[in-house]
This record gives sequence, C-alpha cells and structure tokens, in this order.
Amino acid sequence: MIAKLKPFILSFIIIIADQVTKALVVKYIPLNTVKYSLFNDFLRIVHVRNDAVAFSLGSNLDMPVKIVLFIILPLVLIAAVSYYIVKDEKEFTRFQKYLLAGFAGGGIGNLIDRIFRGMSVVDFISTDNYGFLGMERFPTYNIADASVVICVILLLISMLIGGKEKE
Repeated sequence: MIAKLKPFILSFIIIIADQVTKALVVKYIPLNTVKYSLFNDFLRIVHVRNDAVAFSLGSNLDMPVKIVLFIILPLVLIAAVSYYIVKDEKEFTRFQKYLLAGFAGGGIGNLIDRIFRGMSVVDFISTDNYGFLGMERFPTYNIADASVVICVILLLISMLIGGKEKE
C-alpha cells in the first residue's frame, strides 16, 4: 500500500513549492507590480491575482457559479485523479501515475489559494511570448499552473507514444 502512495510525494513537493513561492510574492512584491525583470525582459517576477481560471476565463461569473466551477468541480476532479493513482489496475503506468500526482498537486495548490485568498490565485511568473498567437506576453502563471500544464502535456504524449506498456 505504501508504494501506491509514493506518487503523492510529488504532489506534496509541488504544493509546498507553490505555496512557499506565493507567500514570498505576497510578502515582498506589492500587488500589480513588477519586482524583477530578467534575461532581457524575457522573464518578469510580478504579483497579480487571478479570480478566474486560465486566461482569466470566468472572471465575470457570479460567486455561486465560481464556487461550483472553481472549488467543487476541481475537488471532484482531484479525488478522481487520486483514485486512479492508487488504483490496482494497470490503466496507467507508474510514470503516468506520477504525472497524475503532479497534476493533482498543481490543482491543490491553486485550490488552497481560492479557499484561503478570497477566491483568487496568486500568479507571479510572466514570460515574453514574442508575439506568438498575437500575445506579447504569455498570461501570468505560478508553479501550480506550470505543474498542471506540464503534467497534462507529458501524460498525453506518454499515452499517445507509450501506451500502457510495462515499465
């Protein structure tokens, strides 16, 4: 049983890294300001709040709808993902279970913000997008967001390329 829980170590690391960095941003960077500009302005460390989801989708929704979409639904999704991490059947490889755990960790990191920071998420990483898709800068994100995106992309690639092969 202990072996089944090992992927949650990754979840825990992501949650801690996410929450520590967000706490530092809140403490040392005033809201809506740029503190650092690095690598010829490719990377900025800023402090902004997002009261919606990716690309600020849903910021105009009523609070009851936000609670359902941004707290209850993610909790159900994280519970389902956690179930598949510990499930005995071989639907996912060990690597894929770690990716699911990374996804869950990122989701929990942002849920913590939504619950304890007034339904908003602290974002602080701003990168230059070089005009790709008509955006000068990519929407600001955090460690939890990056974890979710990277883990989902790697999971999809591993499912397309690797299938359910034995490790």
